[in-house]
Amino acid sequence: MLTIIKREINSFFSSTIGYLVIAVFLVINGLFLWVFSGNYNIPDSGFADLSPYFELAPWVLLFLIPAVCMRAFSDEMKMGTLELLLTKPVSLRQIVLAKYFGAVILIVIALIPTILYVFTISELGNPPGNWDVGSTIGSYIGLLFLVFAYTAIGIFSSTLSQNQIVAFIIAVFLCFALYYGFEGVSTSTFNIFQFGMKAHFDSVARGVLDTRDLIYFLSITIFFIVLTVLKLKKL
Repeated sequence: MLTIIKREINSFFSSTIGYLVIAVFLVINGLFLWVFSGNYNIPDSGFADLSPYFELAPWVLLFLIPAVCMRAFSDEMKMGTLELLLTKPVSLRQIVLAKYFGAVILIVIALIPTILYVFTISELGNPPGNWDVGSTIGSYIGLLFLVFAYTAIGIFSSTLSQNQIVAFIIAVFLCFALYYGFEGVSTSTFNIFQFGMKAHFDSVARGVLDTRDLIYFLSITIFFIVLTVLKLKKL
């Protein structure tokens, strides 16, 4: 299993994919948070607060993670190498988990440089060092669990088509539907926003680690990993 994880990570960085993912994530966030004027611009807000980053990051990852995962199994099926992979002395579940963790590690590597934003916010505070530690830590934890769920959805979507673009579109649609879809259709009569990932992410981002929110994200993650295994068994 570790061999496959290393293979996945090496495949990301042996081509431009890994570097491109990290660069795109950092550049988009950097431009919206520090350069472009608007609701996400931190200096314009007048507050030493990272909440604009945690509002923006889920939307950027909603497109970025499917782009990372779209080739996970669709490429294997198209090239005919999936059968060869299944002959290796590892179970199907281990193969799925290896590809899953390989993608998660890449996204986490992309998130690590954003910790510099914390030090920047700390210096911008008045007095310096005056920033909301609890909500920032909670938001990073929420973002990490969101990455877990998005990646599981992306890996599953890659089993639905041999075409990487189709797999990407399906993953983006599913991630959007589960992140914002429930809130988008929620009304005073049918108040179902709490079933969406955004509601649970916002709850964790407030700095209160409710086990119900963490269990929700883990349930979504496990559900789509299981679906991936079941789908591959039918191939």
